[in-house]
Amino acid sequence: MSKFSKRSNTAPDYEFQRLNKLRRYDIINTPPELLFDLIAEIAKITFKACGSFVSFIDDTQVYLKANTSPIQVSIIKKEDSLCTVASQSAKVTLIEDTESCAEVKENPYVKMDNGIRFYAAAPITTMEGFVIGAVSVMDNKPRFDIEEDQLMVLKWLARITLEKLESRLINRVSVRAYDDRLHRLAHDMKNPATSLVAYGQLLGKGLLSHEKLASLGSKIEQTGRNIEQTMNNLLNEAKNENASIDLKFETIKVRDLLDAVATTFDFALKQKQQTLNINCQIDGYIQVDQERITDVLTNLLSNAIKYSQIGAEIEVNCSTGINDIIFEFKDSGVGMTTEDMSKLFTKFAKLSSVPTAKERSNGIGLYIVKTLVQLHGGKVWASSAGKNLGSSFFVSLPKLESMPVTD
Repeated sequence: MSKFSKRSNTAPDYEFQRLNKLRRYDIINTPPELLFDLIAEIAKITFKACGSFVSFIDDTQVYLKANTSPIQVSIIKKEDSLCTVASQSAKVTLIEDTESCAEVKENPYVKMDNGIRFYAAAPITTMEGFVIGAVSVMDNKPRFDIEEDQLMVLKWLARITLEKLESRLINRVSVRAYDDRLHRLAHDMKNPATSLVAYGQLLGKGLLSHEKLASLGSKIEQTGRNIEQTMNNLLNEAKNENASIDLKFETIKVRDLLDAVATTFDFALKQKQQTLNINCQIDGYIQVDQERITDVLTNLLSNAIKYSQIGAEIEVNCSTGINDIIFEFKDSGVGMTTEDMSKLFTKFAKLSSVPTAKERSNGIGLYIVKTLVQLHGGKVWASSAGKNLGSSFFVSLPKLESMPVTD
């Protein structure tokens, strides 16, 4: 027996966006990590199976981040992986006897000695609806004894895996900021350090006149003060973890940016039967770090989806001021209390609102949104009439009047 729920959309744009999301997690071809190994072990024990996997699907291959099975490989061709078959389903895939399943019975890992005769997999699905991998179990004999509770555990393990990926991604943002500061400090300290060495060599020779000694002493003092100021600047920047993130600015058309963000949520919207209305008649441009601002807008649209009920309508409105363009993400969802409003955009904020379909929320997304918007010279704020009365989140960014002319 096999249970499949075929994914309807396998268009090239979906695959492009799926791979882009996967690679942002930077998980392919990375060393073993304890939590992923534990997830695989829990899956194996839960099913009393002979093997389990935590797999991620790249463009041409499937990478096994964790593998407790007798099939000791870390990379499988995409066309040879049962994980690829399972990724076509938004639900848990159960194949009780692979030799009786037309989709996989000719698979080389099914046909091999002591191969995969039983297989179950829960997709690792991002908030945007992209299946990037699976947590799966296998056995070398058919299994007709699987309980719904076991399949539910497998589904939970896939969700825990996604939580780990999101945590790693957030940590990378902070680490990148520290790395940027470290590199800049090394650059800023190189010249004064070289000068101090040269001054010390001159002093060591004992050939300088009184006047030159006084001049050299003044230079050493000034160099020391410059180093002190550099260190003070670094300490002040360190108060804001993301203050030194390097931005790579480029000129982007507003409507193109919104359309690209909205497209990534096609599957999430369908999953909750929600409708997205984009109201933007602006032909203006903004100069931004596209990746960072995409993160901002993606986070706000993701929240609107998460905190709105099934079948709800969500609006993204665009308006223009004298010097800025304002994006509004409006929903009619769970809304916010006065206390919630006071905590918004702070790190690890715990709000009373709960996602309507038990989606993930780590309390740091809006904090990062605020930081990135401020780095672009913009502002972010929110409004809500109260609990269960919906919310609006606003981002304003400096605008360009027209696309710059290039030679």
